[in-house]
Amino acid sequence: MTTNPATESGDRSHVRPPVESVAQISALLLDTDPTLDPELARTARQAAAEGAVLLRNDGTLPLGIERPVAVFGRVQIDWFAVGYGSGGDVKVPYVWNLLAGLRDAGVRVDEEVAELYTAWAADNRPSYEGTWGQWPHHFPEMLLDPAVVTAAATRAETAVVVIGRAAGEARESVLEPGSFYLTDDERMLLDRVTTAFARTVVILDAGNVMDLSWLGDYGDRIGAVLYAWQGGMEGARAVAAVLAGEIAPSGKLTDTIAHTYADYPSATNFGGADFNVYAEDVFVGYRYFETFAQDRVQFPFGFGLGYASFDVTVVEATTDAADAASARVTVTVDVRNTDAVHSGKETVQVYLAAPDGRLGKPARALAAFAKTGLLAPGETERLTLQFRLADLASYDDSGVTGHRSAFVLEPGEYAILVGTDVRSASLALTVPVDELRVVRQVAEAAAAQTPFARMTLARDDSGAAVVAWEDAPQATVDRRERILSGLPDAIAFTGDQGISLDAVAAGRATLDAFIAQLTPEELALLARGDVTMHSPLGAPGNAGVLGGVSPELRAKGVPPITTTDGPSGLRLSAYASLLPSGTALASTWNPALVRELAALHGQEMLRKGSDVLLSPGMNIHRDPLCGRNFEYFSEDPLVTGRFGAAIVQGVQSAGVSACPKHFAANNQETNRTRNDSRVSERALREIYLRGFELCVAEAQPRTIMTSYNQINGVWAHYHHDLVTTILRGEWGYTGCVITDWWMEDADDPDFPDLTDNAYRVRAQVDVLMPGGVKTADGPQAYADDTILQSLARADGLTIGELQRGARNVLGLALALAPVLADRAGA
Repeated sequence: MTTNPATESGDRSHVRPPVESVAQISALLLDTDPTLDPELARTARQAAAEGAVLLRNDGTLPLGIERPVAVFGRVQIDWFAVGYGSGGDVKVPYVWNLLAGLRDAGVRVDEEVAELYTAWAADNRPSYEGTWGQWPHHFPEMLLDPAVVTAAATRAETAVVVIGRAAGEARESVLEPGSFYLTDDERMLLDRVTTAFARTVVILDAGNVMDLSWLGDYGDRIGAVLYAWQGGMEGARAVAAVLAGEIAPSGKLTDTIAHTYADYPSATNFGGADFNVYAEDVFVGYRYFETFAQDRVQFPFGFGLGYASFDVTVVEATTDAADAASARVTVTVDVRNTDAVHSGKETVQVYLAAPDGRLGKPARALAAFAKTGLLAPGETERLTLQFRLADLASYDDSGVTGHRSAFVLEPGEYAILVGTDVRSASLALTVPVDELRVVRQVAEAAAAQTPFARMTLARDDSGAAVVAWEDAPQATVDRRERILSGLPDAIAFTGDQGISLDAVAAGRATLDAFIAQLTPEELALLARGDVTMHSPLGAPGNAGVLGGVSPELRAKGVPPITTTDGPSGLRLSAYASLLPSGTALASTWNPALVRELAALHGQEMLRKGSDVLLSPGMNIHRDPLCGRNFEYFSEDPLVTGRFGAAIVQGVQSAGVSACPKHFAANNQETNRTRNDSRVSERALREIYLRGFELCVAEAQPRTIMTSYNQINGVWAHYHHDLVTTILRGEWGYTGCVITDWWMEDADDPDFPDLTDNAYRVRAQVDVLMPGGVKTADGPQAYADDTILQSLARADGLTIGELQRGARNVLGLALALAPVLADRAGA
């Protein structure tokens, strides 16, 4: 342990929390011990550095430590370390700012300009307003006398201009100056600095993609651009290390940056108050741009520069089976650092270009990726990348191929392309598929309930891809019949036999025997949390507690299970580490590093009293304005799934649980609890559910959280098709599913005797969190009785359903048993 790694340089100007009072219910700081694990801080710094993406460099970077540098922009001091809301409100003992980080890295900062900004920032502290969802997207810039800039240019040849943005939970980015666009004052600052200085570097400290079209206005007057995704407590220090040349930049974009907002395929269908039509269908992000609009891309998906240059050579590309349905593609690549001076890391990306077929396919889809270690000048590393052709099969939700509700490989030539971003990837292998192959037959689930037109692919007379439109297939399944056919048998009630859950954990009794003892009242208690956030049964400041929420359950050995936010750190009434945002982590393209960071975070959970981390955030970056994009990983489902799995594997290696969220299609914050995501079944399965599916398959998370929104007219916490048919039935998930905090009232349209929590339990969403009822007057600190009421009705819940949910909750308790026993013993 260390007292505070931020103070090692002796500069304490950055030792303060970045955000105050922004949580759903802000927790008071009770444990004032600021000690953090230095290895966790070191790994967080490395991840933040590797996640920074160098978009442009004419040789201006690295800065080195010999030449003086003038730093402009208040964000050098008022650094945005994280986005807003429950995913960022960590009580962190320190946050590095860029000015302190540059000094720590040995960069010769122009002190006259630095002192000017330091004094002004001290007198003009940023206001966070303290009102939920009203936090500032940016901080007003200091109006700079042109003479100050001119004078600074006589002392330093290089200027660094820092621009910052933030958004968050319940706080979208907006198409206004100071959010998606530059402000007039920022433009003026850039104008003056780029005119006076021979070399200018722009640092973008943000959690979301913002408009970068203005870069074209400055041309070579801006020599370098670094997109520094919000990197947590060590983020600014990491950026400083990259600028100084201490750490080589190696980040790659996980989103496409288009020339204008209107270029994004979601632009006309984002932000609706009541619903959003996912009209772009599977053509999300680069899948759209590489198919239809290559000329509208400013920076392509997967792009990122380093200080070193690399030669990527495909040594071999092969398939191992004649049957396309089981064929595994293997690509062996040599990566050589051709630079004479700089070391660095490079990421190799493999894409699949599938034939159009009857379904219409995106021009390219990411199939695999791998990152080298740190390569010295002249050093070579061999990478082997593999994937199954079937993993990128297309889903037929209309029956146009003759196989409705199936993942298929249509006949034709499948091109395997290799490169360092989606645009540069070139042909390495062609795999022929002679006839249509059904890869996986499933059942229709979560299909559209409301007619809409979706994007598809056509060809003009020249063979060029053009956007076409077709009706999205509508749902045909009889939901009532599906549910009734899958109702579980009940375990015969035995009454209390003196069997404790500890006996089940020790193998002295079966879980069925334990469940058989539970009364309906006890089963209903297992189906909700301890009513409120900050439960007295868990660590102070917790998000909520589930499991042993009553004396009766605790007497039977069911422990209270403590949940905490969130993706960027533990939100408790105690100091904790503030980690890089989800986008920063994914931009490393280094799952092994992220897994290492998550494992250290899991150890911090043990020390702080957290059992379930409400993380990772796994929703797709459908649109650049979504406020919580900083918590999520990418516009691509493979990147999302791989990094979600890395976090789950890391956290759960410590014996605690991770909880991927928000399942599913939670892609905007505007009216998020009432909004309906109207999306085709194909797009759901290929894009919005795919990351979750990969995470479940690779990491077996013990908990999953549903989203607030509706999916095709059904709230996620009532969605039997999503949770039971797909998640549990198709994917084989056996863990515990919880709601996001509180839920919406509703009656089951197919079972009139089911309402609210009873409706939820039938969907196999196991636990209402934090457990209280949400009313028109806001969340209330009591539980409803719809579960018990429904048991007496003809179409109501069955004891078997309640027991099934209890099994999922108790399975989580048993998985956490060693951790909970150690905590109880301590």
